[in-house]
Amino acid sequence: MRPSNLAIPTRVAVAVIMTLSTLVVVLSTSVSSASAPGTASNPTVTGPILPSDGIEPSTLATTFPLSQVGYTQSEYFISGRATSYVPTGDASCDTSCTAGPLNGQLSVMPYSSAPYTTRVVVYRPRDPYKFNGTVMVEWLNVTGGLDDAPDWVLTHNELIREGFAWVGVSAQAVGVNALKTSDSARYGSLSDPGDSYSYDIFSQAGQAVWDNSAQLLGGLTPQHVIAMGESQSAGRLTTYIDAVAPVVNVYNGYLVHSRIGTPAALSQSPQPAVAVPTSIQFRTDINTPVFEFETETDVSGTTLYDRQPNTNQFRLWEVAGGSHFDYYGLFVGPNDTGNGQGAILNLAAMQNPPTTIPGLGTCTDPINTSGTHWVLDAAVWWLNQWVVNGSAPPIPPLLQVTTTPGEPVVFAKDGFGNVLGGVRSPQVDEPIATLSGVGNTGGLAGFCAIFGRTLPFSPTQLASLYPTHAQFVLQWDLVTFKDLLGGYLLLPDALELDNSALVSNIG
Repeated sequence: MRPSNLAIPTRVAVAVIMTLSTLVVVLSTSVSSASAPGTASNPTVTGPILPSDGIEPSTLATTFPLSQVGYTQSEYFISGRATSYVPTGDASCDTSCTAGPLNGQLSVMPYSSAPYTTRVVVYRPRDPYKFNGTVMVEWLNVTGGLDDAPDWVLTHNELIREGFAWVGVSAQAVGVNALKTSDSARYGSLSDPGDSYSYDIFSQAGQAVWDNSAQLLGGLTPQHVIAMGESQSAGRLTTYIDAVAPVVNVYNGYLVHSRIGTPAALSQSPQPAVAVPTSIQFRTDINTPVFEFETETDVSGTTLYDRQPNTNQFRLWEVAGGSHFDYYGLFVGPNDTGNGQGAILNLAAMQNPPTTIPGLGTCTDPINTSGTHWVLDAAVWWLNQWVVNGSAPPIPPLLQVTTTPGEPVVFAKDGFGNVLGGVRSPQVDEPIATLSGVGNTGGLAGFCAIFGRTLPFSPTQLASLYPTHAQFVLQWDLVTFKDLLGGYLLLPDALELDNSALVSNIG
């Protein structure tokens, strides 16, 4: 039942949130885990490639000067010989084969090698004393035909305030070729032998962070190196974790974001075509934390067979109301310096969400404006705690479905049309709109399907739910407090969200 006529001042609720957040941090501390420098080949590192300022890793990136938030950016070329892989015993598989089984325990061996030269982009704290010791290495996404950095855009506020270093890797031929086309003078020397070699290129990029930190990180010494990737890059990481990670042991942890249950091929033409079974799970026999982060869009695109139990080395978070990509990532994140305006803009957009996305066309319905970004910040924080201190993230319920594995996914919903279960947020538990990760159509190449929907409540609905502004603020604060206490929001984000409600015109 909704609270009514409560008079607890917002500042009191915030003070309680701050106290309990500190308690959560204290209780989550335990013995640090050992770092693992890896066994991949160490590539040759060239650079920094000048000029450094103004070079973006991709078209989807932050647009403000990093110096504004105390960070520097630089770009390097890495080169060497990369290895492709095939399943053990299938070196002669010259047409096609499958790298099962479904439990993810793939056994592979080297097939061929080829020379490569690619680039990595490095963001790091300008003040070395602010470096927290962890480097996040993002597999840049090439779905759009060139490199994109969606996880940097979505999580950079958390990465910057905690002092992470971030490395974006051009691991695939599409991204490398797009770079060469865009700036032949700068990138003409790059060469990618094909995506069959992408896994080892990504391994070598991580190895370079360990072995060439004096050059790549400006003298910072990494204590932990974590891999991350969203969408098609998450599909690549799925195959990487199941097939390659046990062989090279470069990364201390993995954030697999929005994989939609579909892994990438282990090898492809002109190398042997080696498929990986759809809905494959993550192997559980490696001593490396794997954090799978899924939205409604991602869960709806699976058969549900890829859901697997949480263990000491695996976590699955499914976010209610979330879409594969959303308003924050498209319109707010690129310009968000962490000054609190991001939440204000996002809450305003929930009341008047756009249907048109520049460069991608017009969607049938307004796009998703949920709180996935803030939950993802918490996932990054927890993964780092897990790797560094051995403190595993909380285990949330899964999104509620009314179908069984193998059938098209149908979600159970509340009276407002929002999905039940999963990781909750103020946007779905104190709603001003119906938020969904599915059901949108239109746009260039059907891209609107991944941007979800926002259906704002009518003025009459809002007036019925929130007779006064003070009541809306209080109720929003209370669910924010609940999510913070549960470990699904971080203190700076909780305060930002509370302030967005306070300055809004809702109620």
